[in-house]
Amino acid sequence: MKYNNEDDPRYRIANREAFIGVGLVLINFILWYSLAYGLGSKPVEEYNYIWGLPAWFFYSCILATLFILTLVVIAVIFLFKEVSLDEGDEQ
Repeated sequence: MKYNNEDDPRYRIANREAFIGVGLVLINFILWYSLAYGLGSKPVEEYNYIWGLPAWFFYSCILATLFILTLVVIAVIFLFKEVSLDEGDEQ
């Protein structure tokens, strides 16, 4: 019996979750880039500092990372499904 991958619902779930992952990466990059270059484009003498770090670094590398980690946890809890990897298991 030939197994058809297109009929397996696990592939649709895997594709959906892959698109969610790519979306999270794009959100992370856009957020990081806009904060780093948006706030960091001034001369160094005009930088604001938070906890001894330039504000652009604090917002883009620390707060944005915490925000993305929160989004990843929410995505894993609410959007991802547990899927059996056994070949004959199509639930």
